[in-house]
Amino acid sequence: MEQYAMKGGSPLVGEVEIGGAKNAALPILAASVMTDETVYIENIPDVRDINVLLKAMGGIGVLEKRTSRHCVTINASQVHTLVVEDDNIKKIRASYYLIGALLGKYKEATVALPGGCNIGSRAIDQHLKGFRALGAQVHIEYGLIVAKAEKLVGAHIYMDVVSVGATINVMMAAAMAEGQTIIENAAKEPHVVDLANFLNSMGANIKGAGTDVIRIKGVTRLHGTEYAIIPDQIEAGTFMFAAAVTKGDVTVKNVIPKHLESISAKLLEIGCEVEESDDAVRVVASKPLLHTHVKTLPYPGFPTDMQPQITVALALGKGTSIVTESIFENRFKYVDELTRMGADIKVEGNTAIINGVDKYTGATILAPDLRAGAALVIAGLAAHGYTVVDEIQYIERGYEDFHIKLQSLGAQIEKVQTDRDFQKFKLKVG
Repeated sequence: MEQYAMKGGSPLVGEVEIGGAKNAALPILAASVMTDETVYIENIPDVRDINVLLKAMGGIGVLEKRTSRHCVTINASQVHTLVVEDDNIKKIRASYYLIGALLGKYKEATVALPGGCNIGSRAIDQHLKGFRALGAQVHIEYGLIVAKAEKLVGAHIYMDVVSVGATINVMMAAAMAEGQTIIENAAKEPHVVDLANFLNSMGANIKGAGTDVIRIKGVTRLHGTEYAIIPDQIEAGTFMFAAAVTKGDVTVKNVIPKHLESISAKLLEIGCEVEESDDAVRVVASKPLLHTHVKTLPYPGFPTDMQPQITVALALGKGTSIVTESIFENRFKYVDELTRMGADIKVEGNTAIINGVDKYTGATILAPDLRAGAALVIAGLAAHGYTVVDEIQYIERGYEDFHIKLQSLGAQIEKVQTDRDFQKFKLKVG
């Protein structure tokens, strides 16, 4: 089993290029099945979740071809089944985006219930409520979500909770429904806006994405397009906190600084310098880190996907910090691993009370999920001594070339498979 081995203690310094947003690419790839014409998508990250979704789409007859590592051509004119139950698709959360896409285009879809990281309940009731409001019959049987409609008709849908997945799914289905759909209490995340822009580039009529009311006038057909995915705000934020935790100086390039405002604000609060330019953000951590309080919220609030990374930073800050997780209930599973490295954190329900310590020390730890795994790697890069992170397949679900990008910033990190590899690594870095 592959692991990351690292020796901590070196500040990360330099520039790093941020890839396309996984969370935007997944729904956009799913939506590309809604036209029979060819779609060209650029800035696709080469990560496991994307490759699993592409394989599942190939399984239903979609012609998908990577023209380069980050560009893909999609043609869905030869879809031969509307049943998606590839074994791998069950492992990723984004499988459910194929329901909205296929239901919108073909008025029918059967898709395996989704998996992904075990960070808490991610109910799909708002998705099903939205599909039913548009006129579909939806039920779950044999581990599959089955949705069918004679026709889809626009509706006024109020989301009971802000749900990115449900907003995206209902938006796709409504894009080809008859009449107008209004989604209230819609999610405002950048990847919701990116999907709306993509669908509009295919001929959809969607207004208001990025606000809490989205208006969609259904169209009868969508056409081919060329489109580039937005940069990944979570990858960017991860490297920004890596700079803070390692007392480094890192410029993240190819980003949209507006998408990073809540992250930049917290970095400033804990004593870092943050410089923004048109498409880059520089983080300098030359002073000791301070304490603060943070609560995860839907965009434009502080992202739940950045909660483990800020916790790793605050556990090295002076004083007591409080982190409140308001999105997912199981998102503190990594705290036990961080405690093995010397952190002083007490979790009570959805709140972590953090007393800052002077340093982390190296340990062998497990990545419990995607974002926590990346955060533990950052902790390892700040720790005294050697750290080994197991279960790195979680990290590779959403970070392309993570260890290679860290190496380019001066991190002493390598991918190893055996204890012998680890001993070789230790001899090499000394």
